[in-house]
Amino acid sequence: SFGSVKYVFSFRLKEWVAIKSDSGDHTKWGEVETMLNMAAERIKKMGGKVELADAGTHQLPSGETVLLPPVILAEFAKDPKKATLCIYGHVDVQPAKMEDGWATDPFNLTEIKGNLYGRGATDNKGPVLAWLHAVESYQATKKEIPVNIKLIIEGLEEVGSYGLFKLIKKRRDSFFADVDFIVISDNVWATTTPALTYGTRGSSYFFIEGPKLDLHSGVYGGSIQEPMADLIALLGSLLDHTGKIQVVGVSDDVTPLTEDERKLYDNISFDLEEMKNVVGVKHFLQDTKEEVLMARWRYPSLSIHGVEGAFSDPGSKTIIPRKVTGKFSIRQVPNMDPPDVERKVKEHLEQVFSTLNSPNRLKVTATVGAKPWVANLQDSQYVAGQKAVKDVFGVEPEFIREGSTIPIAQTFQEETGKSVMMLPISGHDDGEHSQNEKISRYNYIEGTKLFAAYFYELSLLH
Repeated sequence: SFGSVKYVFSFRLKEWVAIKSDSGDHTKWGEVETMLNMAAERIKKMGGKVELADAGTHQLPSGETVLLPPVILAEFAKDPKKATLCIYGHVDVQPAKMEDGWATDPFNLTEIKGNLYGRGATDNKGPVLAWLHAVESYQATKKEIPVNIKLIIEGLEEVGSYGLFKLIKKRRDSFFADVDFIVISDNVWATTTPALTYGTRGSSYFFIEGPKLDLHSGVYGGSIQEPMADLIALLGSLLDHTGKIQVVGVSDDVTPLTEDERKLYDNISFDLEEMKNVVGVKHFLQDTKEEVLMARWRYPSLSIHGVEGAFSDPGSKTIIPRKVTGKFSIRQVPNMDPPDVERKVKEHLEQVFSTLNSPNRLKVTATVGAKPWVANLQDSQYVAGQKAVKDVFGVEPEFIREGSTIPIAQTFQEETGKSVMMLPISGHDDGEHSQNEKISRYNYIEGTKLFAAYFYELSLLH
């Protein structure tokens, strides 16, 4: 019965959520491997062929070199007459503790009013299981799967996919040689309407460092130029009050908005008032739905994340911090190039610092450097995805972008030359990376149906 199917789907997600596969701490990568092994066993039981591919090593900031968890490369029986679809997913999660503000144990999947709460429920264990359940649904009904299925599942996505990009390049002419399409379900809808995602922003992360000596503010305050004051001036120079990036030239290469692209925003059922309540703000920096969405998706943004070394504990401590490090990032869009952005940012900070006439030292470093990604909406994957959404949900999908960075999409596109699409099933209010992360039972079950329909629609267009 359908009721028993829903129970099995939820029980499996409960088992997966219970594994604390937090990849942020390398000392816990054993849990990540446990999760990868559990996923591999599920695929094997379904008749899939699984390789736990060596991802190499990684050097920690301490200088220590550690082995990386493997990457699952799997496939089901192949028919040379069929198209081959490769599904990407990850089974590692963000950290989570009850004291962070969770209403339920983050590693004990809990259903409340049709929502399944738990870390990884929507990012990304639920969608990975939904893909497996879609395959299993064909098997259970003894129907031939319309396309060949391959899977690549990793355990370090949340920390930057260490080793994965090299592995993709290494297997480009073997594992990916017969792949026609690559699909990713690691993002969310923008509203309550199902969506197809055709773009993501890139990202560069920056560190601004100062000197290294704690001083007593009562003894030295007023007689020296304080590092924190310099840092505040530097961070304050990056943005104006409207959110516009003040780094000269950083937005010069942004792809101009076309009329066809602008029209894509008209039919997105994004409610500004509802989103204000969800986010907890009185107003956005923009006035219209279209302007807000474009600011989030198709234009660059700069966010200041914090200051390391500053006093932030409760109580009073009257010191002049010896070393402060400011942290910020820039989300990039086509045609911005990370190395060019990094050069302009450094030049800007050095110019501002020179006007301070400071005896302190400035060091600017950049990490990540992930490129943005944009797909072709005329690609047959998007045609199939659009039809599958209509089949299952009875509505036309919204075509959306993702404001965050999912580097794997651009890597797949560049390294394999294959068609890449994002097909999300997660809700806009699922709280990925946040407290009380969840996936609704509706999205979980209907998402599985969507994936099964997508197999069928893709096969018709191949």
